[in-house]
Amino acid sequence: MCSEYRRRRHTAASSSADLGFVVVTHPFHPLRGQRLGVLYVKRRAGDTVFVCSGGVSGQITVPQAWTDRGEPPQEHRLSAAGLAALVAVTRALGVVD
Repeated sequence: MCSEYRRRRHTAASSSADLGFVVVTHPFHPLRGQRLGVLYVKRRAGDTVFVCSGGVSGQITVPQAWTDRGEPPQEHRLSAAGLAALVAVTRALGVVD
């Protein structure tokens, strides 16, 4: 029996598709600064993740935000002085001992 509708094949990106490389930029990641070849890209919990060659098992999944393709870090970070002031305020309010 012939079907009018053809099924779409779902396959991973072929090896001929060049997805390039990403550089791990997360400051505490053990592979920080390393360039990893992207095998394929997928969505996980609404975010983009890269499945790359590398790591202990041969493949590693890295969130886009942890790579050079993610958003640049915010310019306004908390300083040590800002954190000390926050501690002083919370202690004054009786929130922290």
